[in-house]
Amino acid sequence: MFTGIVEEKGKILAKNSGSITVGASTVLEGTKVGDSISVNGICLTVTSLGRDRFTADVMPETLRRSSLGRCSVSDAVNLERAMPANGRFGGHIVSGHIDGTGTVQSIRTEGNAKWICISCVPEMLKTVVEKGSVTLDGISLTVAEVSADSFCVSIIPHTLSETALGDRKAGDIVNIETDIIGKYVEKLMGRSEEKGLTLDYLKEMGF
Repeated sequence: MFTGIVEEKGKILAKNSGSITVGASTVLEGTKVGDSISVNGICLTVTSLGRDRFTADVMPETLRRSSLGRCSVSDAVNLERAMPANGRFGGHIVSGHIDGTGTVQSIRTEGNAKWICISCVPEMLKTVVEKGSVTLDGISLTVAEVSADSFCVSIIPHTLSETALGDRKAGDIVNIETDIIGKYVEKLMGRSEEKGLTLDYLKEMGF
């Protein structure tokens, strides 16, 4: 489990259909083979470690669901180690299992902030709510606005400078993980519509 607070920007050093090697420093501290590291929001398992890099296996499903298949050697990526039990929740609950990708629709400046609007499929928008949380490329962000086919986030200068989000431009693909609580609520509401919202159903769900 992650929190969406990026620890550092890494760089892709090597990539093939079955693995990826990423240059890093901070996220290597205390890390061992078998640990999880979020790479642009994707939970990957470390298979080998070097002094300034780590390698992780990448499944075809990961390449299909994420932007990782489009990344190139030397691209910057957002990195975060899994949260320790005594760690702080600086962002929100992030599983590292992305729901899919979206496309940067537009970027505009407002004062010291950048508004980035992302278009995505309606299935993902079901659990994106204004002032709720969403994860873009592994970054925990607050949703500023939602429309019929897109949503927008407002980014502070620190986030832009410390993450790879500052490199994004219109037309780029980003990884999206919507709020996990919203996904469970949406699924339960679907089941309640099928069964009918009864006292027995509420008891079954633990209410």
